[in-house]
Amino acid sequence: MPPVLRLHLFEHLPYARGLELMRRLARRVRGGAAPALILCQHQPVVTLGRRVSPAEAESLRARLAAHGIPVFAVERGGLATYHGPGQVVAYPVVSLPSLGLGVRELVTRLEEAVIAVLAELGLAAGRRHDHPGVWVGPRKIASLGLAVRRGVSLHGLALNNCPSLEHFALISPCGLSPQTMTSLERETGRPAEPALLYRLLAVHLARGLGLEPVGEHHSFARPTAG
Repeated sequence: MPPVLRLHLFEHLPYARGLELMRRLARRVRGGAAPALILCQHQPVVTLGRRVSPAEAESLRARLAAHGIPVFAVERGGLATYHGPGQVVAYPVVSLPSLGLGVRELVTRLEEAVIAVLAELGLAAGRRHDHPGVWVGPRKIASLGLAVRRGVSLHGLALNNCPSLEHFALISPCGLSPQTMTSLERETGRPAEPALLYRLLAVHLARGLGLEPVGEHHSFARPTAG
């Protein structure tokens, strides 16, 4: 029996609360607790990675305030990205030394897990060596940004099921043209059923990490955050 991956599933989770939960789980994993995976959807929010300069961050905050969209500067790598309803976000909180992984291998396994999920939904996707994430031809359907603190991963990936793609036009997502972004709905003509998408992500992310998912992975029951 492989080690377990503890699931924390939320139909909707305020971003600040998700950030707090992720960091709390990271402290527990550093202390020897089982690795964890948060799957959720956020309200419209923009997060800024470490490559965003203070001047750029100030400009983005001023512009997005007019749209009622909060901005969070976080410890992950990369630039600005958008989260919102219709986009499923996955935060794997795992000890890289315990899994025998480096950062690059972890990124690859997360990307390949999303590719496997999309294949089950009838959509062919792939990776690009010059840009993290998952791509359908020239269009990006999933973004990825990580931080590793004291050997434990934080943040993760965002898969576009049926978000409002117009919101990406408010920023330069991951430094790309907003028109680069796509979704399952745009590519296939219909979104995936959310509960199915959560289940597939839980199974394939766990499998990619050599772990066994345990927890509320067949429903949207809101588990205790601890």
